[in-house]
Amino acid sequence: QVHLAESGGGPVQPGGSLKLSCTTSGNDGRPYCMAWFRQPFGKEREGVATITPDGRGKIYNTSAIGRFTVSRDNAKNVLYLQMTSLKPEDTGMYYCAAQISGLCSYNYPSEFDYWGQGTQVTVSS
Repeated sequence: QVHLAESGGGPVQPGGSLKLSCTTSGNDGRPYCMAWFRQPFGKEREGVATITPDGRGKIYNTSAIGRFTVSRDNAKNVLYLQMTSLKPEDTGMYYCAAQISGLCSYNYPSEFDYWGQGTQVTVSS
């Protein structure tokens, strides 16, 4: 059974930084397409970033470009999201997701097979 566990969320002031992590277990070391999603309270979930299994392909939401960096360490089965210049509108629950095969893009959330429980990010002064 594949399990995803996010960590690293918390409160942060505008302009600050956070680094989220997502640890995958139960995948027998096989790297999957991974993505970060977020859902502000009372709003729709949106994709933030996607990274291919080999880490070479990355896609970012327009709002994340230049501020967020997605990366992965396949040897440790860990996915990261480095977030800088955080804004109040970045507030939300952040989820990581894994896709065994298919279109590796957050634009197709229904194609992701496994999801974590989420970690809350709150950007406020």
